[in-house]
Amino acid sequence: MKIVDVRATTVTMPLEAPLRHSNGAHWGRFVRTVVEVEADNGLIGLGEMGGGGQSAEAAVAGLKEYLVGHDPARTEALRWMLANPTASLYNNRTQLLAAIEFACLDLQGRELGVPVHALLGGKVRDRVPFASYLFFRHPAADGTGEIRTAEQLVAHARSLVDEHGFSVHKLKGGVFPPDYERECFRALAEAFPGHRVRFDPNGAFSVEEAIRFARGIEDLDNDYLEDPTWGLNGMRRVRENTPIPLATNTVVVNFEQLAANVLNPAVDVILLDTTFWGGIRPCLKAAGVCETFQLGVAVHSSGELGIQLATMLHLGAVVPNLSFAADAHYHHLRDDIIAGGKLPYVDGAIAVPDAPGLGVELDRDKLAEYAELFRELGTYPYDRDPARPDWYPLLPNTDWADPS
Repeated sequence: MKIVDVRATTVTMPLEAPLRHSNGAHWGRFVRTVVEVEADNGLIGLGEMGGGGQSAEAAVAGLKEYLVGHDPARTEALRWMLANPTASLYNNRTQLLAAIEFACLDLQGRELGVPVHALLGGKVRDRVPFASYLFFRHPAADGTGEIRTAEQLVAHARSLVDEHGFSVHKLKGGVFPPDYERECFRALAEAFPGHRVRFDPNGAFSVEEAIRFARGIEDLDNDYLEDPTWGLNGMRRVRENTPIPLATNTVVVNFEQLAANVLNPAVDVILLDTTFWGGIRPCLKAAGVCETFQLGVAVHSSGELGIQLATMLHLGAVVPNLSFAADAHYHHLRDDIIAGGKLPYVDGAIAVPDAPGLGVELDRDKLAEYAELFRELGTYPYDRDPARPDWYPLLPNTDWADPS
């Protein structure tokens, strides 16, 4: 095959309610860019990327001259064509590379009539388990969906358990004062005996606050504590002062950082994100390093629609040392742009696609509908909170939102 065209379409996907995090919020919607790579045999491979509420259409269009005429089976060459590490000091294309890699793997699978997981060594599991990814939320435009109190948090988690069967729960923190969030987290854990929990304040705490927070939850059934503070050395100091395993998707997101963590451990669990690492294949390589050095592995979520979710499922299918449930924002979406609608959770897990390629198809009508919604609503600033328009956080943060 040879690539003959590369196209991008930015869409806005409504969420149940705005999701709050330590840097701001997702303003009631995700902005995602869908990438289509067309080959000379008429097949089209699908990719997807985010962008912090922004469109990536122009950036994808800028790759066309690099890609036309390239064989999509030469995925290793893509890394050097698009994201050479020294050139990336000036023009970092890691997430663009990921979207193109997704589409090229999809093309290979479609051409050969096999699923992507077969191209990656074959699946070792048929279903990937997920955690109920929980957020503090602003109310939606109709006044519903707010999560601000422990009671609202537990009620929402219970509805997700009833609907999707989750038995692992992750709370995104870093919004309200740490003592308040700890009490909410404890209420969540105590409401579901026998379930496992994890907490993630996105690196917003000081080292000392992170240690204090960890000591206040050590009696719970924790999978891990994710990014309680910023930086490898900060994480190392926290790790020395708590028995809870530490996880990250912020300070180990490339092989240089992974090597540093192996040499001088600061993190126990590496959260592999198919976008942040530059594709499925780099994540699989990183999982192999983690297996060698006995580091835990989980699949991270950066706000996916069905195409990127499929990449997460294929990754989860082939990694033998996947020792924790994956994260996904997926249950917060009101719809999807893939044919057949949203992929279903069954007993807290999603089945790995077995159709050729990534195993998902575009719903062209949905793509057009949500592209029009993007043109109507435009972008949003991921690093701002609509309820606190003049606020921005420091690291460590001390200026918390008021839960009252």
